[in-house]
Amino acid sequence: MQMASGETAEVTATTPPVDVMEVIPTSVEEVSQLWLTVQDLATDWGIKVLAALAIFIIGRWVAKGIRRGVRRMMEKGGVDPIIIGFVGSITYIALLAFVVIAALGQLGIQTTSFIAILGAAGLAVGLALQGSLSNFAAGFLMIIFRPFKVGDFVEAAGVAGVVKDMQIFTTTMKTGDNKTIIIPNAKISADNIINYSAEENRRVDMTVGVAYDADLSKVRDVLNDIISKEERILSDPAPQVAVAELADSSVNFIVRPWVSIENYWGVYFDAMENIKKAFDEAGISIPYPQQDVHMYEQR
Repeated sequence: MQMASGETAEVTATTPPVDVMEVIPTSVEEVSQLWLTVQDLATDWGIKVLAALAIFIIGRWVAKGIRRGVRRMMEKGGVDPIIIGFVGSITYIALLAFVVIAALGQLGIQTTSFIAILGAAGLAVGLALQGSLSNFAAGFLMIIFRPFKVGDFVEAAGVAGVVKDMQIFTTTMKTGDNKTIIIPNAKISADNIINYSAEENRRVDMTVGVAYDADLSKVRDVLNDIISKEERILSDPAPQVAVAELADSSVNFIVRPWVSIENYWGVYFDAMENIKKAFDEAGISIPYPQQDVHMYEQR
């Protein structure tokens, strides 16, 4: 600002000072009210936090106890260790999930949307892994019910061989020509299973055809003599030799001895060879399939 005397004077604008006493409650009543509010909030949240912690700690302890009980019962029942570990883990995780949701609900957190998200995620995973889950379910049931065990000779899913390994998703088999085949468990459980090793003994079924002009009593004696000389054939149950069919070109005998499962193929192959040799020595012919053709001359 220009003064009359030619001197210049500066005017400085000043901010009025803030009265701190206006911000801080001054009265005893206001301070008491604020303190009561803080106490109420602390008490309310403290109780909720303590309740949530109690729910989580006690719930986890109960879940572990239930898991131990489930494992103990399955061990007494002779369930496979793979199944015992899996069922115990699934039981514990499921119970713990309920405990966590209950603890969050105690804190006032809305768990409805959380549960919905988990359900949607589980549905999506289930649809994506539908084939794997079916193999898992089939393997789970197979391990529990034990239609066969490792080392058994079985026929399943169109494959015949010795079971080498059973997993929760697949079963490994080795065929007679030394091929390793891995089969999904869902295919095995969806088809018939033939377990040739389930019993200690097995019957060898053989069919032998002789000519119509052969002496049937002689044929029966030759077959019985072959069976009696084979030490691997069991006497109980008794072997069976009988006429089974009057076929087109032969009279068919059935020969049915019983053997231990480990001697099945050895007895079968040796018996077929010995029958042919004995028939040749006894003059018993084995007919070939034949067909008579009659020709007529037209005049």
